[in-house]
Amino acid sequence: MIKLRGLLCYLQQVRQGYWGILQGRMQSLSSSVHNLPTQQPHDAADETQQPAEASGLGRSWVQSMFSRDPATRRPPAARVRRGASDSGVLVANEDIQNAVPPRKVEIPPIGPKRGFSGVRILRGHKGSITALHAVTRHEVYDLTSDQEDAGYFISGSADCTVKLWDPSHRGSELKATLIGHTRAIRAISSDKSRVVSGSDDQCVFVWDKQTSGVLEELKGHEAQVSCVKMLSGERVLTASHDGSVKMWDVRTDTCVATVGRASSAILCMEYDDNTGILAAGGRDAVGNIWDIRAGRQMQKLVGHTKWIRTLRMVGDTIITGSDDWTARVWSVSDGHCDAVLACHAGPITSVEYCASDNGVITGSQDGMVRLWDIGEGSLQCAKNVSIHSSAILSIKAADQWLAIGAADNSMSLFHRLEQRQGVLVGKGDRMAGWQLYRTPQRSAAVVRCVASDIDRGRICSGGRNGILRLWEPMVQT
Repeated sequence: MIKLRGLLCYLQQVRQGYWGILQGRMQSLSSSVHNLPTQQPHDAADETQQPAEASGLGRSWVQSMFSRDPATRRPPAARVRRGASDSGVLVANEDIQNAVPPRKVEIPPIGPKRGFSGVRILRGHKGSITALHAVTRHEVYDLTSDQEDAGYFISGSADCTVKLWDPSHRGSELKATLIGHTRAIRAISSDKSRVVSGSDDQCVFVWDKQTSGVLEELKGHEAQVSCVKMLSGERVLTASHDGSVKMWDVRTDTCVATVGRASSAILCMEYDDNTGILAAGGRDAVGNIWDIRAGRQMQKLVGHTKWIRTLRMVGDTIITGSDDWTARVWSVSDGHCDAVLACHAGPITSVEYCASDNGVITGSQDGMVRLWDIGEGSLQCAKNVSIHSSAILSIKAADQWLAIGAADNSMSLFHRLEQRQGVLVGKGDRMAGWQLYRTPQRSAAVVRCVASDIDRGRICSGGRNGILRLWEPMVQT
């Protein structure tokens, strides 16, 4: 009997101790919510409070935890967590549901919808992309009267290889790999059956598209080859950092003539096969114009103070862009500078002439693209494009489309909204009529070169990571 009484006493002490501790915990937690300055640690009971009988709150809470009725089950009344209140203070768990929800900040999406991105990733190179060429319909038609290979992209890399890509075969775009150079590829051109490439190894290779073999190896330059151009009649035009421009006969593997010579490295070159006019610019800050058929130099374009990195020749007009932050418009026939465009905050990296608008487009290392209207004897900036944040590497204009590629791996396509809707605009407002059509989400890669096939609506960029991004903005994916 004594043992039984002792057992009952022990059980009573255990019961009183349990409920007392729980009540102490809840009281301390409740005080921490309503009296934050006197908050006490809720992992221990109040040492000054004696054990008490089980309270109704404690019993109801235990019963609710083991009840099968979901309506009677609720969380502990005083369990504390950090709520998302506007004031940032601690709130009780049961008050969180009744509290005002935090204000949601709408973040606008970056770039267009994914369904309209149309970007394909082309992998194959093991080094950075150093040259990129688009085989356009106009180029192939002029050379061979055959458009079968129009739409190809040809890339050159620091891995010393040249690769041919056919975008029409989705998933298996790589058509051929041309191996033969020993240093990085710097320039590429092509026609129906051949590809010509220039490299830092001072050599020019002529390749067969069908067999991927080397047809000819043209040696004669004393420095890296910077420009190549495939001409009609199985001729090749090349320019080098040794300051020379050479004409080659592919059939005989010989240099026909050195058609031009500058005082320093040549960085850019344009040739009109219809008139035989050759224009080149480079590190000597002078634009040179030669008449190849007559075998003489026509003009020396003097005015820039630093390197000429880019030029564009259309008819009797030539546009040059320089590291002196200016672009100049020249007359080929008399060599006169018609206009100086000096609104950029960095070297001019790309220029384009829009024949349908009689306008000029310039892109700079500052990431800005400016569209210029040729008015009565002067040029006025009609529109600024500031969606790019790095050097503009490529600008390609057609009648109703304008493609732009930048070094930050961003690309954009513009269209002429007024003409598409049948609205007539004044002559001075044509360049301002270009409107942004679409731009894809950019990636983190740094781009070295960009090429555009404006006829098919394709823009391709080559990055330092050896990856090509082929963007088809008018194709839904």
